[in-house]
Amino acid sequence: MKKLLGVSFLVLMLIFLAACGDDTSTEEDTESNEDTTSEGDVDSEENGDWEPEQSIEIVAPAGAGGGWDTTARMTAQTLTEEGLIDQSIGVVNEPGGGGAVGWASIANKEGSPYDLFVSSSPILLVPLNGQSEYGHEDFTPIANIIAEYAGFAVREDAEWDTLPELFESMKEDPSEITVVGTSSPGSMDHIQFVRFAKEAGVDITQIKYVSAPDAGGVTQLLNGSADVFSTGVGEVVEQVRSGDVRLLAVTSEERLEGDVLSEIPTAKEQGIDETFVNWRGFFGPPEMDQAAIDYYEAKFKELSDSDAFAEIRDNYNWEEMFMGSEEYEEFLDQEKESFQEILDELDLSEE
Repeated sequence: MKKLLGVSFLVLMLIFLAACGDDTSTEEDTESNEDTTSEGDVDSEENGDWEPEQSIEIVAPAGAGGGWDTTARMTAQTLTEEGLIDQSIGVVNEPGGGGAVGWASIANKEGSPYDLFVSSSPILLVPLNGQSEYGHEDFTPIANIIAEYAGFAVREDAEWDTLPELFESMKEDPSEITVVGTSSPGSMDHIQFVRFAKEAGVDITQIKYVSAPDAGGVTQLLNGSADVFSTGVGEVVEQVRSGDVRLLAVTSEERLEGDVLSEIPTAKEQGIDETFVNWRGFFGPPEMDQAAIDYYEAKFKELSDSDAFAEIRDNYNWEEMFMGSEEYEEFLDQEKESFQEILDELDLSEE
């Protein structure tokens, strides 16, 4: 009997030990799975698989209705309606200082992947002429999406039929001809005109440029207060169509498309070897994480390639001009160097 009890006890002990061994194995397996899952999450983020988990805000650093505002709103609308980004996207206007007020607000949101802004040439020009402490180097270039070209408009009854004729008159006495633009001296409308005048041999230091913000350029042209309006072609295409003004030239490499714009010659066609593009794209705050940059760059590329955004470009006389983050940054550095030379000659540079 004692022998039987001893054997039974031994069997029970073996069963107990086997059960404990299974529990230990299960715990180790669980811990191993948890470690693998945790490492997988880290690897996922490191591989750039970031996605927004809250709403996104795009700052248009100007008032409603202008180029930055329209670009921001059409971009947000298309990203949402086409299902490219699931989170809500809001657009906020922060006008002032030619963009400087809006840029300052983003500069204070270092590293945030939820705050973007749209900009163009003024983010290079405004800091160069001392009107902003922030320039493109202080932010994260994400992607450029569109291009818009400039044009030089005169009244229908003006004495000049071509851009070279205008510049020949200006060579005699540049100050006798008033050029108007909506941006301040040293900013986009001024500099785009000066680049072509310089190439044509005009003394650019003597050009009389006046600023008429809030779409006052057309008014000054039509009432005779100014002789030439330097502007984006989209701003005057309706006046050209109605016959009130004529465009002497557009600043693109080749003629633009459209029932009106296709009839306007480029400056190059007329022997002036210069072009100018008003690019427009998106930036993030300083120190933005690479995974977020990669995410937005891919989404903006999808946006640029979409039929929906192609239709919007046609409606606003925009041209396609996509650049990813690295290409965009290199382009901005080159543009800044070119602008610096012009502003130095005009004695408008603060750098």
